[in-house]
Formats: sequence, C-alpha cells, structure tokens
Amino acid sequence: MTLLLALAVLGTLLAGTLFAAVLDRTALPLVAAFGRQRVETEAPDRMNRDLAPAWYLALAAVGLSVVPFAPGLALIDSPVGIVIWGACEALTVVTVFLHGWSPNAPFPLIGAYRYAAIGLPVMLPSMFVLIAAALPAESLSLVAIVESQREIWNVVRQPLGLPLFLVVALALTLRGPMDYADAADIASGTSAEDSGPARAAWQVARLAMLVSVSAIAATVFLGGPLGPVLPGPVWLWLKTAVLMALIVWLGDRVARTTPSRMLGILWVVLLPLSFLDLVISGVLAL
Repeated sequence: MTLLLALAVLGTLLAGTLFAAVLDRTALPLVAAFGRQRVETEAPDRMNRDLAPAWYLALAAVGLSVVPFAPGLALIDSPVGIVIWGACEALTVVTVFLHGWSPNAPFPLIGAYRYAAIGLPVMLPSMFVLIAAALPAESLSLVAIVESQREIWNVVRQPLGLPLFLVVALALTLRGPMDYADAADIASGTSAEDSGPARAAWQVARLAMLVSVSAIAATVFLGGPLGPVLPGPVWLWLKTAVLMALIVWLGDRVARTTPSRMLGILWVVLLPLSFLDLVISGVLAL
C-alpha cells in the first residue's frame, strides 16, 4: 500500500508538472533548454548550484506526500501534516536563496536577498491561515482537516483563508506580484546565469511546487478528495488543477510593486487580515 501511494504521489507530481508546463506555456522552452549548452560563471558554488533545483523539487514532493488522496489515505498520514508543510515553505526560502548565492554573480545575489526579505514575512500569514483551518478539526493532521470539511468547506467558514494562502502560493512558486527572486527587472534574478539543463531543471522544480502548493490549498480549503459521485483522487486533481490555473492567471495579471512597498503591504495589510482570519475561526470553533 505504501509503495502504491508513493507511486501515486510521484505520478501526480509528474502529471501535474506537465499540465502546469502546458498551462504556463513553458513546455516547448523547457524541452529546448535541456538540449542547450551550459554556461558557467567564474568560481561558482557548484554544489549548491546543482542541489538547489533538486531541493526545490524534493520540497514539492514532501509537501505533496502529506496530502490525502482519498478520505483517510495519505502517503504520510502524520498528526502534524500542517507542520511538515510549514517546514517545506520555510526551506523553500532557503533553497531559493542558495540558488541565487551559488552562481557568484550580482543579479542572482540581488534576487536571493530580495526573495529572503519578502519570503520570510510571507510565512506569517501562511501560519495563521493554516492554523485557522486546523481549528475546526482540532488537529494538525491534513487527514483530520479533510474530515472536518464533510459538512462545509473551510473556504466558506473562513473566506479570508484561501485568498491569503494564494498570496503565499505566488511567493512559493515565484510568480507575478511575489516574484522578487527571478524578476525581469533584475534580468531573471537567481536564474540570470542559468543556462541549458540547469535552467530547465529550475523551471521544472518551480512547476512541481505549483502542483504541491495547489494540492495543499485544495486539501485545506476545498475539502481535498471530498465530493459526490467521482472518486476522491479525481476530485482532488480537479480542485488542484483549478487552483493551479488560478495561480498562473493571477501571476500573469497582477503587477509587481517595489520590494519596500510589498513589505509594507505584508506587515500592515496581509498580516492583520490573517490574524483576523484566525480570530474568526477561533470564535466559530468556540
């Protein structure tokens, strides 16, 4: 059973990544990049340069492994699944920073520091909205959170939760208004010196994280595999696909502001809203 679930996780990650590549119109550029020559900067940190995409992809896989594919059935049915996902979020910031640090070049390093400055405050709203979603279940287990949504989904009980978590998703996948790591204004930032297979591997890891964060959002706020008629895995995939499309659309439509202004928005607007979401959830739970 464990082997079957592991294969399901890997298959979902692969299929979702391919779907995301088509959705994001990057499928052909990725295939072309794998065949191009790799160009190196002077004195790069080769170990971190090669490991960063692998870590990014691994974090996406670990995050997906705690998602229930059917009611009561997950590869890692941990009583602290929310905490495991929170650790993946925090380590994503570290991974992106190392990706920018390793080339030993100015634009990647600027992207790394910008992302660290933005990515760390984003973790606070994420923490509040995920704890708020866990309160009705009285558990940090994603399996229990799914079960608590049989009567009503968390997106209805906590209308602020999903929009706030989508901001986190944009940050984790380096998209749109939250793309301060690989932005165009710094010549692709942490990816500025990537070329050939290295560039393709980083983009694949970004797409895999899009699958993982969308599956988490579908589980926490939309009932995951719960739904009528269709099997649980089908419902989970449909909800995940809808959220993937929404995140890609938001990334293409919402403009990026300056890092200083975004920090102000995070601390003055999004953090209080996430705390309000937690208070509302706590009152309803009581």
